[in-house]
Amino acid sequence: MKRLIVIPIIHNAADLGSLAESVRAHYVQRFGPAVWDQRQRAVRDLWQGIRRAIDALHLDYRRVRIYQDGLPVCGKEEPILQELAEAGSLNHQLVRELLGRGAVLVGTEDPQLLIREYQLQRRRLGAAANEEAPSSLHGQGAPAASDEAAEILAARDRFMAERIAATLPDGQTGLFFLGAAHRLDALRAAGLDVAILDGTRS
Repeated sequence: MKRLIVIPIIHNAADLGSLAESVRAHYVQRFGPAVWDQRQRAVRDLWQGIRRAIDALHLDYRRVRIYQDGLPVCGKEEPILQELAEAGSLNHQLVRELLGRGAVLVGTEDPQLLIREYQLQRRRLGAAANEEAPSSLHGQGAPAASDEAAEILAARDRFMAERIAATLPDGQTGLFFLGAAHRLDALRAAGLDVAILDGTRS
């Protein structure tokens, strides 16, 4: 059985790339700047907890493979990681540290599915900006957009599960940084021994 430790994560603004400013503006318009700042502090605290929880595992990083939601299979995984880490991504800064300890980074996502989701999010943000009372980015848009989002998310989950099962050698440990919207069913269906790391209890 292949051992996979899933690390539930929340992305900070730097993880959002070119969508970051639009997301921040939408959030501030809906909830106010104080709530946005509070959320950013909570995300920083979460990442400190994740760091401590990973350290407590005492892993042999020479036998660890790292998987990351949002990281495409493209042959340029490490440059993407470095760019996002330099931009301030707490997620990618931590992954960069783990690579420095000897872990191996593995591209995890289907690039075409990521492009589809990016295009959908752009449409949803544009639609929300034109509404008098903007809707949430998660589930309050038009039904067709919600259906498409669910379809893309399920396809991403299947691809990532198959990718991990195919690239994680027996006897090694996978660390999978995974956003909260994703489901674990596909991972278990792929025959992976899944454990969930709780970064809030460290």
